[in-house]
Amino acid sequence: MKNSPLRLRAALATLITAAALPGPATAAPAPLPTLDLPAYMGRWHQVALYPNRFQAQCLDSTTATYTLRDDGGVRVLNRCRTKDGWDETEGLARPREGVEQRAGGVLAPASLEVSFLPAALRWLPVGWGKYDVRQLGPGTEPQWAVVSEPTQQYLWVLARTPQLSSEQWADVEAVLRAQGFDLARLKREAAPAAP
Repeated sequence: MKNSPLRLRAALATLITAAALPGPATAAPAPLPTLDLPAYMGRWHQVALYPNRFQAQCLDSTTATYTLRDDGGVRVLNRCRTKDGWDETEGLARPREGVEQRAGGVLAPASLEVSFLPAALRWLPVGWGKYDVRQLGPGTEPQWAVVSEPTQQYLWVLARTPQLSSEQWADVEAVLRAQGFDLARLKREAAPAAP
């Protein structure tokens, strides 16, 4: 496995800085749901996104793996296949200021901040991007999630499996339309390459 976390970390730091800047929202954001943080842990596959410069090297097989830490934070491991092998970077997510932490690890609302800066620099007041779980799929074990940030300039659709069914896609697209996201900007992730 080829690992170039410094390049990806630098690109993600650029994103985090950009995500923290004010920008025009395409519609008034819908209220965020609550988030059962322990249930959200595990591997999620990126099945669609608004293309961005910090993921330009990713061809397919993009995943985010979340692991709850003893201090209440979340270890984030992002990984994708590139033309040269694999890129991965590790970060830290934590509930944003003002988020209520309820019994059982439920966050109200579903709003975190994430940093991919080296651990020694995470004390800085910059380098933390907003991470809002805008919508979860139905049921007690949601199979998809819509993730963005308050300006809605960035968007990711995550799933527990590498692909969504047609019915699931229809549900996701209905949510995106209702929340004012531009479906024309949405790029679906290529199917993972065969081993």
